[in-house]
Amino acid sequence: MSQELARRFFDEFVEAFACFDGALVAQRYLSPYLAFHSPEELRVFASAADIAVYFQGILDDYRARGCRACRYRDLHVTALGADCALASVTWELLDAAGGVIAAWRESYNLCRVEGRYRVFASTDHR
Repeated sequence: MSQELARRFFDEFVEAFACFDGALVAQRYLSPYLAFHSPEELRVFASAADIAVYFQGILDDYRARGCRACRYRDLHVTALGADCALASVTWELLDAAGGVIAAWRESYNLCRVEGRYRVFASTDHR
């Protein structure tokens, strides 16, 4: 069950990403949301509006760097009880020709809300 929900979450995330709309991406997150990039770069977003602004900035930067889409691979899911999971994926940002312009691994703490996973924390693998 958690593997299927996670795959659906990331498939829908890829679709939302392609719109380059921070508010649309933010709908997949719960507030407060914790984004951990490194001990020096830890951010907490208290509201859906804050999360949307955060993601709009990221999407605008990606687009300026030539990104036109993304994809994920190597999905690993660990169930955390009945309603939560830890999911890790490798992200690839793609240019207009489908070439990879950046890649990284990230893990997500997910919680099931109304039958769908939503993120409450994420950790970049550096």
